[in-house]
Amino acid sequence: MPEPSPAPAIIFKICPAALWAQAEAEGVFSGAPVDHADGYIHFSTAAQAQETAARHFKGAGDLKLVAVAAETLGAALRWEPSRGGALFPHLYGPLPLTAVLWVKDLPLGPDGTHIFPDLG
Repeated sequence: MPEPSPAPAIIFKICPAALWAQAEAEGVFSGAPVDHADGYIHFSTAAQAQETAARHFKGAGDLKLVAVAAETLGAALRWEPSRGGALFPHLYGPLPLTAVLWVKDLPLGPDGTHIFPDLG
């Protein structure tokens, strides 16, 4: 039986800019409305982020892409099946801003899809 592949070191949160500004002012991100409704903060891997943007943020401007060091989140971070059975990172608790590696704008391109920075 093959060993499970290791979890990615960096996970990503797509967030409205105003909500992220509030998190920066408060020193912690406690989640977007969808996160509160589901009971955890939704994240994506680099391989999942573009589809997440297309499905859940289609046409939305003024977004931030937040890169987070997964290993700093401890046991509160769980990998659970979601879209199509793929494992997605879910954080059960607030996101401390000390875990954030960087925050970048996630603009819309001329075709209405989001333009991602290199996530490699």
